Parts: sequence; structure tokens; C-alpha cells
Amino acid sequence: MSNRYAVILAAGQGTRMKSKLYKVLHPVCGKPMVQHVVDQVAKLDIQDIVTITGHGAEKVKAQLGAKSVYALQEEQLGTAHAVMQAADHLENKEGVTIVVCGDTPLIKAETMEALFAHHEKTNAKATVLTAFAENPAGYGRIVRNSQGHVEKIVEHKDASEEELKLQEINTGTYCFDNAALFTALKKVKNDNVQGEYYLPDVIEILKTEGEIVTAFGTNDFEETLGVNDRVALAQAELFMKNRINEYHMRAGVSLIDPSNTYIGSDVEIGSDTVIYPGTVISGETKIGSDCTIGPNSHLENCEIGDRTVIRQSAAFDSQIGSDVQIGPFAHIRPQSNVHDEVKIGNFVEIKKSVIEKGSKVSHLSYIGDAEVGKDVNIGCGAITVNYDGKNKFLTKIENGVFIGCNSNLVAPVTIGEGAYVAAGSTITEDVPGEALSIARARQVNKENYVQKLDIKK
Repeated sequence: MSNRYAVILAAGQGTRMKSKLYKVLHPVCGKPMVQHVVDQVAKLDIQDIVTITGHGAEKVKAQLGAKSVYALQEEQLGTAHAVMQAADHLENKEGVTIVVCGDTPLIKAETMEALFAHHEKTNAKATVLTAFAENPAGYGRIVRNSQGHVEKIVEHKDASEEELKLQEINTGTYCFDNAALFTALKKVKNDNVQGEYYLPDVIEILKTEGEIVTAFGTNDFEETLGVNDRVALAQAELFMKNRINEYHMRAGVSLIDPSNTYIGSDVEIGSDTVIYPGTVISGETKIGSDCTIGPNSHLENCEIGDRTVIRQSAAFDSQIGSDVQIGPFAHIRPQSNVHDEVKIGNFVEIKKSVIEKGSKVSHLSYIGDAEVGKDVNIGCGAITVNYDGKNKFLTKIENGVFIGCNSNLVAPVTIGEGAYVAAGSTITEDVPGEALSIARARQVNKENYVQKLDIKK
């Protein structure tokens, strides 16, 4: 197998998106379009990935990082001109180069691998990835010769009546012999209405020189979708969502209503987990087996164990163990670590805290910047008072502690192992282990006092 290279075209501004955000950075199922493309290309045996940037170059680099090297197309003078910017990285190398648009987020590694294989098998200098469209209007048509090779690519506006009947279309993804590509690029002219250098002209140049140009057709028209506006972006989102959901269902995950379940492309879910409608799972979330998630829950960049139940709740950038009960209406904020067999009940907020095995925060509480030990019971309305207006402080609650309802634990403070805090207390000093701490004013009843008040009844 010859060396393989990839050129990702990501220099266009995307004016039809009508957005401040650079086109290829618009997300599809939570991940920027160009990231989808590069992640799929990276699954192949590729020596170098060169991303051609233009508008928003620094933001594209920040998104893709070390997965690619970069070349800048300062003026957008067409697709051939864009590929030419990769010359410093690729021009003198032997092998095969795939050219893919950064706004085709649905392209699959398996399809590109098949394209490479077909290209190498046919000893072609260029191979066009094609698809068959039920309604090919607006697409360039593939005209094949008697050997099945590409005779020419005809744009819709230039096609004859017979050519317009052809349903095989050019997707804009190509494989080239690398040396032939950069030699031909130097011969491309811009004598057209737009004054631009077009990559399909390389196909014509190679054909004129008697080289073999072939085509490889994908069976999945959806994956060739190029996103140029918000309508196409929504289509790509739908196609990607359906693809992801089908993958998880075939892997043993139950989606009660797939049309109302949104799962990111990097999410991992164990078998026999059930996902209820209205749930959004994004980022690099990993969910174990036999869990119940939703309805109406949002999980992002979380690691969740087995047999955990999360209902009508949100969790971000946190670790959640096995056999945990969360919700309804709980909020797990970043950098939280909820251990096994913990219960986080309704209207509870956890922030940057550790909750160890078997502890319970059942309702209407805020636990922030805290270390909570094992088998702790935190009563309704209890709060860790972690902020003095300038700094955040730590609350430590050791194993087996009971925190009464409506208690305020003013950090920094430590509640010793096995201690009790009476309901309604405001704790400002450490509580020794096994102690009962009461920090509230003594109740005073003034008999018949209401009669002295001037209250009109």
C-alpha cells in the first residue's frame, strides 16, 4: 500500500450561513463539522493531514490541534488554488492524496477507505467519489466511458438533455496520485466567470494527458451532504442524529423515542441502558450498563457507572458512580465526584464536591466545595456556605454525619465523624466527632403578645 495523505478544505467564510461563526466550526451533534471530517480521516492510515484554512484560521487550529498541520489560503481563489496551498507539505511526496471538504461532516472513514482501495486497484491517477441522487438537479454529473472510467464531469448548467438524466453526481471528494495532482494543479487556469481555479479542472487535465480517471460510488447519498446554509446544517444534524442513535440501539441501548433523543458522536453507552425522551448526552460522556437516563436530562463530559438512574437532571464534567440515584431536577456542576450508592434528590445542586459511598442529599440543598464522607445524611435545605464574597472555602463532612434540615455550614469548617447537627443550625466552628451541635437562638414565647399589636383584622 502506498503512502497516504489528506487535504481538508476549510478556508471558505460561509457567507450563506449568515453567522459570525466560521462555517466549518458550526456544530453537528455537538461537534464542529471540520472536527467530524478530521476525526474520520484520522481513522485511516494517513501519514499527513493538511488543513487549508482561511477565515478564522486560528480558531480552526485551536479546534483541531495537533491532529493536522495547516496551510493558509489568504485569498479564496477556488478549490484548486486551496489545494495548491498544501504544496509546501506534500508536493514532493510519493503516494495518494485524498481531498475532502471540511463542510461534509457525514463522510465516513469506511467510505474513504473504500475510495482509496478502488483508486489503488484501478491504477488511476484520480478517482472521484460519487453518489446516486434521486433528484440530481444542481449537481455535476458523472459521464462514464465504455470501460466504466470517468469520461468527464459536466456541471448541471452545461449538461445536455441526455446528461441531465444521469443520476450519478460528483460529491467533491477525490483521490489523486500525489505527484500527478501537484503537476496538474500548476496547469489549472482561471478563465471562467468567477476568475477562480477549480479542482475538477485537474480531472480534465489528467484525461487530456491520457491518464486513467475512475469513479467510486457510495451507496449512502446522505454522507455526501455539503453544508452551505442553516437548512443544510439542520439536515446534517438530523442525518447524524439518526446514524448515532441507530448505532447505539444496535449495540444494545434502548432509546424510547429516538426522534427526541440527542447523543453526541463521542458518547459511549453500555448495553441495557434505557434513554428516555428529551435527553441530551454530549461531549465525551461514558455511561455504563443497565442505567436509566431521562426523561429530559442533560449530560455533558460525564463518566457514569452501572445501574445509575438520572431523571430530569443535568450533570456536567463530573464523575458519577454505580447504583446512584439522581433527580428529579438535580444539578451536578463541574468537578463533582459522586461515588457509588449515593442519592442526590430533587432540587439539589452539587458543585466541585466529593460525595462518598452511601451518602444522601435528598432535597433542596446546595453542596459546594465540599468533601462529604460515607453514609452521611444531609437534611432538606442544608447549605454549605462556601463563599465570603471574595474567596471559596472547603467544608468537610466526615463519615456517618447527620446534618439536620435547614442547616448552614459556614466554611471553612469540619464536621467530625458520627456527629449530629441540629436542624436550623448555623455552624461556624468545627464540630467534634460524635457530638451534637446546636447553633440557634433559644425559642422564646411571649404570651398574649399579639393583643398589644395594632393589627386590623
